[in-house]
Amino acid sequence: MPTLIPDPDPGPPGSEMLTLLEHVGRFTHFFLRAVIAIPGAFLQLRELAAQVYHVLIGALPLGLVAGLAVGAVVWMHLRDAMEQVAGHGAIQYLPQALALAVVLEFGPIAAGLIVAGRSGASIGAELGSMRLTEQIDALEILGLSPLRVLVAPRVLACILALPLLTIIIDYLAIFSGFLAEGISSGGLSLTQYRNAVVRALTLRYAAPATLKTIVFGLLIGVTGCYFGTNASGGTEGVGRAATRSVVVSIFLVLVADVVLVRLIQVLTG
Repeated sequence: MPTLIPDPDPGPPGSEMLTLLEHVGRFTHFFLRAVIAIPGAFLQLRELAAQVYHVLIGALPLGLVAGLAVGAVVWMHLRDAMEQVAGHGAIQYLPQALALAVVLEFGPIAAGLIVAGRSGASIGAELGSMRLTEQIDALEILGLSPLRVLVAPRVLACILALPLLTIIIDYLAIFSGFLAEGISSGGLSLTQYRNAVVRALTLRYAAPATLKTIVFGLLIGVTGCYFGTNASGGTEGVGRAATRSVVVSIFLVLVADVVLVRLIQVLTG
């Protein structure tokens, strides 16, 4: 009869909750220290420019595909839905509906998820490798702050790159909506389509929706740096740091999006 191996001691009741609270406390402390260190990144212009290039250009191919796909798909879905609900006459409002849907939600959340999936993993793996090869320890021995030298430029790069990527996705999505309109009916000229979009997209709606991605960038950058600088356990630890960076970044972006949308509605209502 096979011998049953007992499960490891799970610890006292409530230990899992204490561990979770410990991680949350450490992350919050790291988050606050990283925010304080961000202004110092402007003194490292070369490193900052390299990180912005890495985040923005690295995410650009996915951003291009996402923008073109989102605009066309949203147009096709909205066209059928509006025609069924309000009749054929409602199609005239489709450019405004598409523009608002893309700029208020689809563009920012697509940019946030793309950067979280790509740059979150990249930052976590890069800093995890530096931790395991003792490069971060070497900086501390030399009297240099890893927060100022490594973390701040990467966090600020995410903050700067995300609004730019969002604007690119928004423009591509609105343009692909026009292409989808031309293929489906061709009833609007480019000038008519542009005028309809401009009427809907006032600064009151567009600016807050785009600027909320600054918060997404802050969360993604800090999360990737946190798990990277706390990596342990050899090459498997680097993989875990990258995976956790992506998972937690996506979770925080989605939660922050809900909170920020409601906050924007309260402030602009």
